[in-house]
Order: sequence, then C-alpha cells, then structure tokens
Amino acid sequence: MSRTQKYKKIEKRFASNVHNGFVSFLKAIKNFFVRLFKIFDSKLTIMIVPHSQGKVINLQTNVFALVLGAVLIVGIATSFLYFNRRAVTSNIEINNLLSQNRETLASLDELRDENTNLLQAAKRFQASLSQSLSLLGLDRSSNVSKNSSGSGDLSSIFSSKDSVSGSVKETADIRSLTTYLEDAVQPIEQIGKMLENQSSLFKEIPNIWPVTSPNVHISMMFGPNLHPITGQWYIHKGVDFSTWRQGDPIMATANGQVVTVGYDASFGNYIIIRHKHGMYTRYAHMSVTRVKKGEYVNQGQIIGNIGNTGVTTGPHLHYEVHIGSDVVDPSKYINVKLSK
Repeated sequence: MSRTQKYKKIEKRFASNVHNGFVSFLKAIKNFFVRLFKIFDSKLTIMIVPHSQGKVINLQTNVFALVLGAVLIVGIATSFLYFNRRAVTSNIEINNLLSQNRETLASLDELRDENTNLLQAAKRFQASLSQSLSLLGLDRSSNVSKNSSGSGDLSSIFSSKDSVSGSVKETADIRSLTTYLEDAVQPIEQIGKMLENQSSLFKEIPNIWPVTSPNVHISMMFGPNLHPITGQWYIHKGVDFSTWRQGDPIMATANGQVVTVGYDASFGNYIIIRHKHGMYTRYAHMSVTRVKKGEYVNQGQIIGNIGNTGVTTGPHLHYEVHIGSDVVDPSKYINVKLSK
C-alpha cells in the first residue's frame, strides 16, 4: 500500500468519526429537549376537596404551567417587597426634607425680621448723617445725583411697592442699602479729614479735665460762692477739683508754653500756661511743680501734683481759664457736665 492511500484512509476515518460524533451530540441534545418537554408536559391534576359534602374540584395542568406560575408569583412578591422598601425610604427622605424646609422657612422669617431691623437702623443713620453733614456745611447732593435712579438713596427702599414680596424684595433692599452705604463713605471720610485738620485746634484749647483720678470731683464751681474760710459771698474765679487726697497728678489742659512757675500766699505753688488764641490757664495750690518757665507742654502732660499750699481748707486744685485779661468759666471749655 502506498503512503498516499494510507493517508487518505486515515483522513476518511477521521472525517467519519467527526461526523458520527457531531450526529451523536445533536441526537443527545434532541433527546434532552424531548425528555425535558415530556417532563414539562407531564399532566398534573390538582384536587380541591372541601370539608363539607361539596363537589370536589379538579384542576388539570402540566409541570410547565405550574413552574411558570411559581416563577411569576415569586417575581411579583419580590417586586412588591423591593418597591415597598423603596417607598418607605422615600417617605423617610420626604419627611427629612419637610423638616429641613420648616427650619429653612423659620430661618428665612428670622432673616426677614433682621433685615427689617437693619433697614430701620439704616433710616436712622441716614437722618443722623444728613443732619451732621448739614451742621458741618457738607453737601452730599452731588453724591446723590450720581445715582439719579435712586438706587443709592434709602428712600428707594422705604417707598418700594408692596407688590414686591419674598426673597426678591429682601435682596433688592439689601442691594439698595449696600449702594447707599457705599455712597456714604465719601462724606464720612470728609468728616474724618475735617476732624483731623481740626485736631490741632482741639489740642490748643483747654478742653479736658486737668485731673483724671477716679476720685476726682468738683468741690467748688465758678461764680458766686461762700468763701470756705470767711463765710462771705465772693466771686470764685475758677473751678476747684478735689480727690480728697494730696499727690494726684495734674495735667496741662492744652498745648502751650509755661510762662510762670511761682509761689503766692493765696495760690500757693502755681503755674500759668500761655496757649494760642490769647488763652491762659492757671493751676494753683500744687504740692510740687514739674515744669520750668519757658518750657513747652502738650495737652495731657503732667505738670505737677495736687497739694494744700496757700489759702486752702484741704488738698485740691484751683483751675482758672483766662482769655486776654478776662477770667472765664472753665466749664464752657470742658466737654463734660460739671457737678458738685
């Protein structure tokens, strides 16, 4: 036998085996489905027998219908449980959202109340600022004219129509208030510059208390008084400051130059300071003096201490203010209410 014939014979045998195997596999699959169909097509009879002498009910079905019915029942039950759980979870989330919504509404009401209070305070601020600017001679009409639409004036807030409601109105109010406050910055800066320019003037006028001890009080005011020693009426030409003790510091009430440091039988140790604008201040009955003649002092600088020198009934400071040759009431220049 030649080698070629031998190979062809092997090839035919292999092809035959493959064909036979494939046919056997198809027959096996066919037989499986036939048996499965027979199983599912098996007839079943379900009998319902009542306890009473009623008629017996016979229900005929097959395995396929029974399995299909069981699968449908299980699927429906599973779907019901799943969607019921989802519904419970959704209800919980809805309740949480409702609770958060109530809290948000409460916060919004509180915010609206605060917004109303803010607008009322802004209205008072506007009136006070306008009055202050009028007294200082500053005109802010030019600032208002820059916002001719009225957005920079609080009048646009307080005359707003009631038809605007809700958060839109609150937002519009706050925006108008912000614009107004931004416009108010310039006149306030002008006031600050004016005060800065006038700060030197305030320091040149004797307008502070010469004694700042916590115990200080006015023991005798300017004008007609009974003399504490003679008991006779006389004109007291100054204000007496007492702390019920000796040694408390005395301060210069304005910038100036010391022109006199001396002793007098009536005033005891005393100092006279010359200020600008023709003003002088005298500090008498001091225990010690801490400045020299010709020295320049600043407002608030310590120049001596309260004493009991000269004609006194106890330690105190006798303080006078002179304009030229006239003696004036110091309380007119001290920016506080004097009391006995």
